[in-house]
Amino acid sequence: MKILFVRHGHPNYEKDCLTDLGHRHAAAAAVRLREENIAEIYSSTCGRALETAQHTADDLGLKVHPFDFMREINWDSADGQPLRFDGHPWDTADRMVVDNLPLLDPDWASKEPFHRNTVVQSVKKVGDGIDRWLEGLGYRREGQYYRVTDNTEKTVAVFCHGGASCAMLSRMFNLPFPFAIAVLGLDYTGITAVSLAGDPGDLATPKFICVNDARHIQGLRVENYFGK
Repeated sequence: MKILFVRHGHPNYEKDCLTDLGHRHAAAAAVRLREENIAEIYSSTCGRALETAQHTADDLGLKVHPFDFMREINWDSADGQPLRFDGHPWDTADRMVVDNLPLLDPDWASKEPFHRNTVVQSVKKVGDGIDRWLEGLGYRREGQYYRVTDNTEKTVAVFCHGGASCAMLSRMFNLPFPFAIAVLGLDYTGITAVSLAGDPGDLATPKFICVNDARHIQGLRVENYFGK
């Protein structure tokens, strides 16, 4: 199976929709995705992701399957007290680098600077959600790997967000979330392709095919802002 993670186009975050530029991003992504032989389309239930997904769905004549767990992650103080950093996970990961804190610490969720941040539970919710979703597609989580129960050999597209994509990929690849958000800077409608393969009964691990393929928006790039 191949999974295509696609970030939404340029958004109006206040209205949770795409801007005119965002629709141009999404239209360009739809043309790019024609070559992928997509069988099913899934999307976050946030408006900006659904609108991005609809461009590809209309182009391919497919239905969009909405899932709440693919919604963007949330971040804030979990106890109402000020956070060490401003709470934004991307900025926080960058500050960890400046302060020489380990991005690859497997116990990141229980330590500064994230341990009092609501992003910890948000990332867990996304991670648990993708494991349930993958089990329905024939890949059941066992420890760090996936037990193949039905290798369908199809391609599916997931339209979501920068943070949610990083949360899903960090779960699939067993990467600490701070590391994922520090190194995976996803463009608007950037495509990250992952494969899962194996015979039924085997254990499998995902493999990256490409990360942040944004060639389709050459000339349409704008400052990449990560927001809710």
